[in-house]
Amino acid sequence: MNFEQARFNMVEQQVRPWEVLDFGVLDLLMSVRREEFVPEAYKSLALSEGLIPLGHGASMLVPVIEGKILQAVQVKRSDKVLEVGAGSGYFAALLAAKADWVRTVDIEPALVNMAHDNLKRYGVENVIVEEGDAVCGWPGSAPYDLIVVSGGVPQIPESLLQQVKVGGRLFAFVGEAPLMTAQLVTCVAEGEYRTESLFENLVPMMRNAPRKSQFTF
Repeated sequence: MNFEQARFNMVEQQVRPWEVLDFGVLDLLMSVRREEFVPEAYKSLALSEGLIPLGHGASMLVPVIEGKILQAVQVKRSDKVLEVGAGSGYFAALLAAKADWVRTVDIEPALVNMAHDNLKRYGVENVIVEEGDAVCGWPGSAPYDLIVVSGGVPQIPESLLQQVKVGGRLFAFVGEAPLMTAQLVTCVAEGEYRTESLFENLVPMMRNAPRKSQFTF
């Protein structure tokens, strides 16, 4: 399979038509080899627009959504990043190419191992992969310049918002099936946040995502 041609087609035919026009994002999607982070059985579909299952109820975000997230969060070289949900490690690799460092946390041990092995094999050195439940935050390295939640949450937990630095951003898919809204939250001052609704989509719910009555303040 000609992965380079397939990657060009992914960017030009899938991602760019959905108003992902940031040249830095498009170049990043061209340079980080997605097929290196896909389970072997799905490697031929690595650059397609279909969902790629990772097992344990998880799947990779489709390329257009990955592009739209990157365009929205505008990763900076100085950013310290928390990714909630490591998956295959691919999105962590995208973030790490632009950020200072990334800490990616997954609740499923098999996915932690997958992400760790993929990132190590690909030579990404500024990502730390950890096992745990970070949907309500990961205090060890907080606060963060950027937090990306890679699955759905009924509502963003206050404890997670509190780990965003002033001037920092948080991206999450908020709501429940059949529809979720991609939201970008910016911490504009201590305890004050501005929320932008970006687009609608449906992604797998984060395991242990707290319902409204379960939130800890």
